[in-house]
Formats: sequence, C-alpha cells, structure tokens
Amino acid sequence: MFERSDSEVENDCCLLGSSSRSGWTRSKDKGDKVKDEIFKLSLEDKLYRTKYETDADKPHIKVNDEICKKCETRVCTYICPAKTYKDDPNNKTSVMVAHENCLECGTCLKTCPQNAIDWKLPDGGMGVKYRFG
Repeated sequence: MFERSDSEVENDCCLLGSSSRSGWTRSKDKGDKVKDEIFKLSLEDKLYRTKYETDADKPHIKVNDEICKKCETRVCTYICPAKTYKDDPNNKTSVMVAHENCLECGTCLKTCPQNAIDWKLPDGGMGVKYRFG
C-alpha cells in the first residue's frame, strides 16, 4: 500500500486549510470565494460559461407554429431556465427558439399544454457540455 511521510501529510493538510493530520478540510478562503462568485453571476453570465456544440443543420427543438398559435399561456417563454423560447417580435402568434442555448432539461416538453414542441436529445457529441465543479 502507498505510504506517505509525516512531512508530506502535514504539507497537504496545510494546503487544504487544516493544521492537524486528521482534519482533512478544504480551504475555506478559496472555496467560499469561488462559491460566492458563482452565486452572484446572472443567468446570462452562467450560460455564457457553459459550453455548447451546436448543430445548425439539425436543431433538436422544433415548434409547431400551427399548434402554438392556439396557446394563450405561452408557458415555454417563462418556464425554460435558459430562456430558449421568446415571443417573436415580428409575429405575435409564433415563438422564436434559440436551440443553441438549450440546457436539455426537458422542462419545455413536459409543460407545453398544446404539445407543440418537438424536442429530442441532440446527436452524439452535440448539445450542452456539462462540467464537474
């Protein structure tokens, strides 16, 4: 089994913000600062930091305009966490879709009262790229 010297363990403990061998805690200064910065970001800033691989030729979201015209509530325009759907300023009866902003959560698909949204997962290698951390 892998063994470490006392000086290596103590050095690691100091880097992690703990002064004792048994207290493996993360550094509060760095971790809390990053956490605070993330919570202060606007939705647009968070989306900007998310990596997308878009397939302009094959959008994974399509809205049936004929069915959508009948909808009075336009739930998709306010339920989507990424604000993928917006009212079309040129045509009050249709909705614009920015499929490249989609977080692939499926909320729109589940909440559309008219079932006007045709939503599929993007082809392999396309879509949102989630990161750890």
